[in-house]
Amino acid sequence: MSKRKIAVLPGDGIGPEIMDATISILEATGFEADWVFLEGGLGALEKGLPALPPETIDTIREIGIALKGPTTTPKGGGHVSANVQLRQALDLYANVRPAKTLPGVKGPFMGHKLDMVIVRENTEDLYAGIEILPHPDLAQAIKVITRPGCQRVIRYAFEMARREGRTRVTAVHKANIMKITDGMFLEEFFKIAPEYPEIKADDIIVDNCCMQLVTNPEQFDVLVTENLYGDIVSDLCAGLVGGLGLAPGANIGDNCAVFEAVHGSAPDIAGKGVANPTALLLSAIMMLRHLGLNEQADQIANSVLRVCSDGKCLTMDLGGKASTNEYKVEVIRQCAPAAV
Repeated sequence: MSKRKIAVLPGDGIGPEIMDATISILEATGFEADWVFLEGGLGALEKGLPALPPETIDTIREIGIALKGPTTTPKGGGHVSANVQLRQALDLYANVRPAKTLPGVKGPFMGHKLDMVIVRENTEDLYAGIEILPHPDLAQAIKVITRPGCQRVIRYAFEMARREGRTRVTAVHKANIMKITDGMFLEEFFKIAPEYPEIKADDIIVDNCCMQLVTNPEQFDVLVTENLYGDIVSDLCAGLVGGLGLAPGANIGDNCAVFEAVHGSAPDIAGKGVANPTALLLSAIMMLRHLGLNEQADQIANSVLRVCSDGKCLTMDLGGKASTNEYKVEVIRQCAPAAV
């Protein structure tokens, strides 16, 4: 039986280190894959290639699934974000960002049991990147919202909620001001909601949502929203559970899925062996579930929970002193002791 091909973008900065740790943990549980390593990010730019070379996009499209480390987009200079380019080129319209409290991790809401998912539209809104300068003193950005784009991400959120046994889906918007664009999103939300009578459907204005998240976050279950709001709200939720180092992410399309660490490439600590691979590892767990490998996903997830709860082998961003390798070895010891 041939191994499942998985495209791999190691990324920049700490990317290769956390990718190596993540793949080692996956393989320790018996997961076998044909890892296809691809170029992207700064490494590609330094070779005179685009941040996301066409060959990389084509390969991911052909394979259908990828694991991605953090990439760096240089500021200014006309460089296009590899992340945005990848999502648009492969039509990865749903960005799924769980935010769940891990035991033993210090944070402002330690002791609370937060378990929510942000489903962010991933290809439209201001991230369409349509900007014009009609006058030296006037810059304009065009917010693109389409009815089909709203429908598919909203339906994905409800389907995911039903599949996972979640009970509430909340639309996050600014329709009181953006009456046409956000109004369309909200209109489609309440058109689709009756198809899922077992799930409570409601809505909240984005600024109120942010206030509610930092005062009573446990009230929320699934938040579905547009691209820009989702970018901001998902990072806020990551902060509630300990930071971006614990924030996994998946970019889902009809024919392709890319699982990634959503934090930055942290070049200041690259090569020092202290990076935290948890976000990428949790993203890999999402990948396993996407592949139907729930037993292996549970095996690794439970091991991460035990390591965090024990607190003796945490990396420095979580208040510990463990190196990347020490953390990796401890997770493997917890989930596959024979492999240590």
